[in-house]
Amino acid sequence: MATVRSHLSVPAGFIPRARPLPWWKRSIDVAVSAVGLVLLAPFFGLVAIVVRLDSAGSAFFGQERMGANGSTFICWKFRSMHQDAEAQAPLLAARNQANGLIFKMKDDPRRTRVGKVLRKTSIDELPQLWNVLRGEMSLVGPRPPLPSEVERYEPEHWARLRGVPGITGLWQVRARHRHDFTEMLEMDLEYLEDISPVNDLRILLLTIPAVLMARGSH
Repeated sequence: MATVRSHLSVPAGFIPRARPLPWWKRSIDVAVSAVGLVLLAPFFGLVAIVVRLDSAGSAFFGQERMGANGSTFICWKFRSMHQDAEAQAPLLAARNQANGLIFKMKDDPRRTRVGKVLRKTSIDELPQLWNVLRGEMSLVGPRPPLPSEVERYEPEHWARLRGVPGITGLWQVRARHRHDFTEMLEMDLEYLEDISPVNDLRILLLTIPAVLMARGSH
């Protein structure tokens, strides 16, 4: 499994104290991720084979991300880019199509042929069920940012790190196609102020049509 780590210097006092996950949320995370990993194991094996046949490198890609309380963890995905994708990133910075502290590019030349399909269908993110089972992520929550993104945060941006990051969230089902960091921040904070079983279920259900219509998936 390929992994990418980075180094982050966190300004003292900027790390917001994360709220513990409610018992119901952690219970759902464990149950769904455990069952999902077991049921999807044959599918994971098939996808891994296709990824390896399509291009050189590991089938899985692990990248360091920021979690709650300023902690870092390895976020897992099916590899959708060529092996040298991280090295090429600085060369593509000027072609960023997102606003603010996120990077989005519609025709990213680093993606493999299979990777384009994995991204379009969000299948590449299924291995994050392992992160959910480990407690590093939740099914629903703010997307975990890269340390390089967090290094450019203003103090008011750090509030989005007080929640456990999720596979899907309010921004993904409402405005992912607009790729605007300020809008994402507002929605993340809105979610963190209203964590409830009803709200999580609503977001999970809305994720289905968002994925099927491939809104904002590049």
